[in-house]
Amino acid sequence: MSKQHAPGFIALVNAAKSQINEMTIDEMQQHNEPYVLLDIREDHEWLSGHLPEAMHLGKGIIERDIEQTVPDKKQKIVLYCGGGFRSALSAQTLQQMGYQHVFSLIGGYREWTARNLPVITPE
Repeated sequence: MSKQHAPGFIALVNAAKSQINEMTIDEMQQHNEPYVLLDIREDHEWLSGHLPEAMHLGKGIIERDIEQTVPDKKQKIVLYCGGGFRSALSAQTLQQMGYQHVFSLIGGYREWTARNLPVITPE
């Protein structure tokens, strides 16, 4: 299932990761401060299953809709995608938009399901 990503995409992700904060699944589970969990995957990925408590705001519309969804730019936000690459890019973008506490979830949905953690599958 794991596909090889293009070198240009990997370079872009690595540049973003040098400017953002990341969080492991363990850190997220031990976190007791409130945060907004955003699934930024495509609609079909969301519909196949997502993390409990997550809201969906796909990467294609996050810049357009984030200020209505999370108006407080001091709110802690944890973003996840399939493996932590797209969420790193979106975390960088949200920081550029003034969000101060944005994290990308390392390993994303794939690592979450590999650990057999609970997922929600929409009806």
